[in-house]
Amino acid sequence: MEKTDWKRIGWLTAAALVLGAIIGACAGLLTLLLYGVEYMMLGFIESEFIPGAFTVPAVRRIASVTLGLGVAGVIWYLLRTKTEKVPSVKKAVNGGRMPFWQTIVHVVLQIFIVGSGASIGREVAPRELGAMLAQRFCDIFHIGDGEGDAHGVLDRRMVVAVATGAGLGGVYNAPLAGMFFAVEILLVDVTLEKVAFGLGMSATAAFVATAIKGEHMFYDIGAMQMNSTPSLMLFALLCGTACGVVGALFRKGSQWAESHKPTGRSLMWQMPLAGLVTGLVSIVVPQVMGNGRAAAQLGFSTFIPEMADTSGAAQSAASAAASPWTFLAGSDGAPGSVVNAGTPLELNRLWMLLGVLALTFVAKALVTLMTIRSGASGGVLQPGIALGSTLGTMLGLLWLFVFPVDSVTACALIGAAALLSASQQAPLMAMCLVMELTEAPIEFFVPVGMAVAASAFVSSGLLHRLG
Repeated sequence: MEKTDWKRIGWLTAAALVLGAIIGACAGLLTLLLYGVEYMMLGFIESEFIPGAFTVPAVRRIASVTLGLGVAGVIWYLLRTKTEKVPSVKKAVNGGRMPFWQTIVHVVLQIFIVGSGASIGREVAPRELGAMLAQRFCDIFHIGDGEGDAHGVLDRRMVVAVATGAGLGGVYNAPLAGMFFAVEILLVDVTLEKVAFGLGMSATAAFVATAIKGEHMFYDIGAMQMNSTPSLMLFALLCGTACGVVGALFRKGSQWAESHKPTGRSLMWQMPLAGLVTGLVSIVVPQVMGNGRAAAQLGFSTFIPEMADTSGAAQSAASAAASPWTFLAGSDGAPGSVVNAGTPLELNRLWMLLGVLALTFVAKALVTLMTIRSGASGGVLQPGIALGSTLGTMLGLLWLFVFPVDSVTACALIGAAALLSASQQAPLMAMCLVMELTEAPIEFFVPVGMAVAASAFVSSGLLHRLG
């Protein structure tokens, strides 16, 4: 029988609690920083009541995102050419050193551009900060810093990966997703020890972060049916297949954009140009701005009142008032008035709804890839959820004419998880992140799981063919 290594148990416990708390505090502060930048640059703070920059004048939207990416472009040029480069979190897990102040500047810049309206995710920032802090923690405890210490190197790799996931779990109050991000994507090794360690640190980070930034609803799915149905399982299979194809293509596109980033002075003009294009697109599609919350909520908030009696779904007055469709609706009878006011859904109105959703989908995908290609750093988790939500909603609107017992919001939920699964090639992380962000009833793990399984299967085969 092996002797219990109490020293190792001690530092593992300290890492889960102390390091998790520090990462959680940083995640909470990064969220507050995002709100501060949004208020300064755009004059609003995103919340469940205002999910995007819908009320911001078009001129201010253009100026904000252009200035934000312009300033970031100059600083990133200096950071990437004049100082030690910041490696990716995957390289950090495998031993790449995260420089201290360069990482902090890199992280703050990501939050800054998202707050100014850039179409890119903000979840990479807390993950990078978590990786940097974990490396310093390992230095203090002398974990994996000795030559020939194979076990120590493996432990150091585990701590850095788990801390990276804790950053994700903290910023989104999603401990399950944070744990699965570490073991499914970074370590690619699901063991009892790694799962327990990862869940402990992510849960600690989420608890501390919530105490700092507050507990707020991230996505409102109040317009969803209360129970799953057999027809929804069939929709999950079909939607998962479609999202598997689209998600795989989005993954290839984001990889292409990442590999073709400018490395020299062109960074200083390509990024503000991307900001200008984003701002101009936002004149017509304001939900394109930001990390994807507004675009995703457009799908989650789609509600057809005349079909609600069959599905049992209901939308409160507060949810209707905060819906992106309400912000997009005008006095001339725009699509939003159809969705929330109970006007009979005629065929021409259906095509208007599909048109808005399709435009949102295409704009969000292209502008996000353009932003990455211009040289910006950030993530694609939230943009992936936005694309999945809008695609699931489009398919759901058509589905309701055959199976009115289901709700469009449930279709959006399924699409969001399925496309994220395909684009990240991480079905467990994707399923848990979407379920945690929406606080969906636990019984919807069944149709969501079906969609994620189909999406993962289809996307894996397609990506293998595409190389």
